[in-house]
Amino acid sequence: MLKHIPFKTLGSANHGWLNANHHFSFGQYYNPQRMNFGTLRVVNDDLISPGGGFAPHPHENMEIITYVRSGAVAHKDSVGNSGVTKQGQVQVMSAGSGIVHSEFNKANEPLALYQIWIETNKPNAKPKWDTKNFPQEVGVKLPLLVSGYQEDANRALHIHQNARIYGGKIAKGARFEHDITHQAYILASDGMFTVANTQQRLTLSKGDGAQVTDNDYIVLSALTDCEVVVIDAP
Repeated sequence: MLKHIPFKTLGSANHGWLNANHHFSFGQYYNPQRMNFGTLRVVNDDLISPGGGFAPHPHENMEIITYVRSGAVAHKDSVGNSGVTKQGQVQVMSAGSGIVHSEFNKANEPLALYQIWIETNKPNAKPKWDTKNFPQEVGVKLPLLVSGYQEDANRALHIHQNARIYGGKIAKGARFEHDITHQAYILASDGMFTVANTQQRLTLSKGDGAQVTDNDYIVLSALTDCEVVVIDAP
């Protein structure tokens, strides 16, 4: 089954330095029909002004993934990690037994990102942070970025959950099948594309989301050059 989540239906909050759109209940946005999607708890579509950011704050027992769409985010945490994740990179923070971190836009341009929270399957693990480049060339399939499976250890950032996140740019006219292990949440980061199964077809535009359940695969077709993120989680 496919379910379209149009951008205009998302929760929103404008804090001046932060313009946030929430796919699920978060902060002051509460929608009992949009609490989570399985173990996927948060997807925030954030636009952060130059100089803006999140002051030090705590997390625990959550896998927090940041997909940078444009700009750069500066990370610093209480276990000694610091670094800058730029457009074309993704970062993962496993909050584990507890971590305090800050995230700031120290550049002179707006920072656009997806922040994704997935529930952990390993409570109270040692906190960790890492970042990774992902392919920038326009391609005909989605690169694997994040995984909780041991067989993916050499090609993806690790999280404590049996989930995979794919993302990247797709050339206009490309059409391919994408396998699904659990259920999938799809994000239209840029451009326009269709998502189809044997009975349904949805058209997604920039900012939209879609839920995929009870399907072993979907067919993605790029109507324009586009950027797509697929979160496959229990």
